[in-house]
Amino acid sequence: MIYPKIPLAQSILEIFLAKGITTIIISPGSRNAPLTIGFASHPAFTCYSIADERSAAFFGLGIAQQTKKPVALVCTSGSALLNYYPAFAEAFYSQIPLIVLSADRPQSKIDIGDGQTIRQENVFANHSLYNANLQEVVSLENDLKINEALDTAFAKKGPVHINAPFEEPLYETVPALSVQPYISNSIHPESKNEDLNSFAEIWNQSTKKMVLVGVNDPNAIDAVTIDFLANEESVSVWTETTSNLHHHSFITNIDTIITPFTTEDFEIFQPDILITFGGMVVSKRIKAFLRKFKPKHHWHIDSLRAYDTYGALTHHFEIDPQLFFNHFIPLTKPKSSDYSQRLSEVIAVRKIKHAAYLASVPFSDFKVFEQVIPSLPKNSQLQVGNSSAIRYAQLIPTDASIDVYCNRGTSGIDGCTSTAIGAAVANGKPTIFITGDVGFLYDTNALWNDYIPKNFKIILINNGGGGIFRILPGHEETPVFNTFFETSHCHTAEHLAKMYGFNYSIASDEKSLEKALFELYSKNDQPGLLEIFTPTRKNDSILLNYFKNLV
Repeated sequence: MIYPKIPLAQSILEIFLAKGITTIIISPGSRNAPLTIGFASHPAFTCYSIADERSAAFFGLGIAQQTKKPVALVCTSGSALLNYYPAFAEAFYSQIPLIVLSADRPQSKIDIGDGQTIRQENVFANHSLYNANLQEVVSLENDLKINEALDTAFAKKGPVHINAPFEEPLYETVPALSVQPYISNSIHPESKNEDLNSFAEIWNQSTKKMVLVGVNDPNAIDAVTIDFLANEESVSVWTETTSNLHHHSFITNIDTIITPFTTEDFEIFQPDILITFGGMVVSKRIKAFLRKFKPKHHWHIDSLRAYDTYGALTHHFEIDPQLFFNHFIPLTKPKSSDYSQRLSEVIAVRKIKHAAYLASVPFSDFKVFEQVIPSLPKNSQLQVGNSSAIRYAQLIPTDASIDVYCNRGTSGIDGCTSTAIGAAVANGKPTIFITGDVGFLYDTNALWNDYIPKNFKIILINNGGGGIFRILPGHEETPVFNTFFETSHCHTAEHLAKMYGFNYSIASDEKSLEKALFELYSKNDQPGLLEIFTPTRKNDSILLNYFKNLV
């Protein structure tokens, strides 16, 4: 074994090891050499080298998304650190534990014109759960800060920042440790137990109860709870693709159901009680519905935080959702109601309209999703890019055996590919990533690493620009729109795929897509990239007319 000679680096190494934080994403640099040497030389740590810090951060985010354990990001001083910010913000809003460990020059070198220096301390203050600004010398104060940062990442499920200054020489090593840092007992968050009887009384009297689930981990809710919610006449459960919650009675395609609603429909289905859990919700229409037709009671269940998304929040249960239902269900009584049945009748009509419309339209983005989603291998994982991709995915049912993820914390396109690759590395399952062309091109450095599993597949839908802007209000076919909103382009992924060692194939109609999908899933000698070309100027009208034809 060899260790960095600098005592501060040794302390960091030992505290990370004691806390069980052993997945380290390193971006090459010089100032972080003591940390790189320490982590990479120790057999207990699993280290990945990702050159682009923005991609590295999302790669680490993908691993942490899957393992539910903190992942550390290590970078050199200067602007390298700033490239972590998009993933850092995503981790904050998605409640994913991420630890940024930035090397810095001593504070005496900051703001004097020295090279590769910026003001690194507290740079993530707006989104960091804890900021540990360390001093060069080994001290109990430093150890306490490091411990607090790591414990916070575990307990509060989010990002923290540790800034560590190192003076040259940076590359010297020693055969033994010269420090014995302080190690605190880890923090284990406790759920808050509440008297649920008064809430159960409200529940038992209500004839219209809506349960809306946002981003949710697979298998987080047990079969007993699912059956309870599904079989209550007065309850309707609304989920999204990223909810990973399945029952044939649940409403999975929210926009399909509510877009044609009249004011009378909204009033009929306005809930008395809204229960929410999970992360962010994709559907803008359900948000608009609940903001205008507010429930009398909105209860959010989350052990850490609650957002008043609908302007109607009345109570936050600070507990894990499954634990909540374990305590709550025994207190409930069935309530006679036609709430669930009336929604089932709406669903039946919408299904017929949905199928008839898709059978009548030409090849397009929508038709691609109709063909791709059912083709996904069972027991695989689906990662979905943001913007149009995740919205189309809401309209097509996904098999219950497939786990679905998307970066919905900030809903950015900037690191979806890197996240998907990190997730694929961590979960070991066949992983399919569906993305649009702009998001893919934005994050092409995601492919610049040696860790991409052979069973990782990218399905790239190339419609020549930012297609989502064509379905938003205000779209007009002008040079300004095409250049500055849609970002029209004529690029393909062919040469990128070949450069990074992906099997590459294309499709441009239903027949070629069927064949290409079969080949994509059957070849596992190297990662695969299927690029599907769709008509730029038809996609928007096909989608918009879909909602008009649901009536």
